[in-house]
Amino acid sequence: MADYDIRSGQAQRAGVYVDEGLRAYMLKVYNYMTVALAVTGLASYIMFQLTFDNGQLTQLGQSIFGSPMLFVLMLAPLGLVVYLSARVNKMSVPTAQKVFFAYAALLGVSLAPIFAYYTTSSITHVFFITAATFGSLSIYGYTTKRDLTGLGTFMTMGLFGIIIASIVNLFIADSFLSFIISIIGVIVFAGLTAYDTQKIKHMYSAADGSGTQERKAILGALALYLDFVNMFMMLLHLFGNRE
Repeated sequence: MADYDIRSGQAQRAGVYVDEGLRAYMLKVYNYMTVALAVTGLASYIMFQLTFDNGQLTQLGQSIFGSPMLFVLMLAPLGLVVYLSARVNKMSVPTAQKVFFAYAALLGVSLAPIFAYYTTSSITHVFFITAATFGSLSIYGYTTKRDLTGLGTFMTMGLFGIIIASIVNLFIADSFLSFIISIIGVIVFAGLTAYDTQKIKHMYSAADGSGTQERKAILGALALYLDFVNMFMMLLHLFGNRE
């Protein structure tokens, strides 16, 4: 009986240790994501101030957003996120952090025109709507006992559908199709937020070293950051007030 009590006490202490470790790990994920969002917002606003004047492109703005440089600016973040995802386990933690935040800054630069297209008040309004929605879904993904793997697979298929439809719409420029893409996009990234949160939670292992946990936290933050930014852009297209 005494042996049982000792083992039971040890198991309870181990459970508390894992739970505290998991909370610390998830806090790192959310902290990385929050800082990345702040970097994106700051980089975007600074670039807007440099490239727009009264809603019109400045000379610098023309050289960036009115030239083939725009495609470089659009593709550079994509290349960087692919590089980070593929190489993060071979990077030192400081290098992985720098690449992650560099990606967030580059994406912010590419999003600068939204300040010319939408009012500042509507951008702020949609941001808080996104934050509330994201927070609720992430909490659900963290606390639910339901396996969300099937949901994640379905939403990933929806994501590929959105990408294909968006490419097609670049050529036909159909406003109704763009509206439908935005609605479906909100649903897809809402589902991915819950799924990714659960997946990130399951990635945690108390046996991981500090370096491994930091890299996992960066990858987790990247996934949630992308969910947040894409959900924000879809909601902005639906509810943002244009200048």
